[in-house]
Amino acid sequence: MTPTEIHDREIIYSENAPKAIGPYSQAVRVGGMVFTAGQLGIDPKTGELVSGGIEAETRQALENIKNILSQCSCSLKGVIKTTVFLKDLGDFQKFNKVYAEFFPEEPPARTTVQVAALPKGASIEIEAIAVQPQLLLPEEKEGEARPDYA
Repeated sequence: MTPTEIHDREIIYSENAPKAIGPYSQAVRVGGMVFTAGQLGIDPKTGELVSGGIEAETRQALENIKNILSQCSCSLKGVIKTTVFLKDLGDFQKFNKVYAEFFPEEPPARTTVQVAALPKGASIEIEAIAVQPQLLLPEEKEGEARPDYA
């Protein structure tokens, strides 16, 4: 099946996130699933990496993801999986502290790997997979535990 054969495919774009720096979309929605491209700690207004090290870059990357998801009525609460690319695993604890601020309860599944380099000399890149709210059960929307999860 080619992309043009996927009938329920939508390109997601937010003015409040950095423009793509290559031939890719900020995110793609298929059905009720949203797949973001990897986000660096780039300020969408300047197009440059934020200053302040790994903490500031992590915060900005997650804000970028949050802003992209908001374009399709989704939020960080709908994120079910993230992949994190760190230039230096020595930054893991600093990154993890900021990450926990964005996912304080029931965080998504996550993979974190060290990479040799990232675009623009970034320290971190984060991508996310989210579920739009209409796919969540009513109990999950209200934040109540499902009986079968007890």
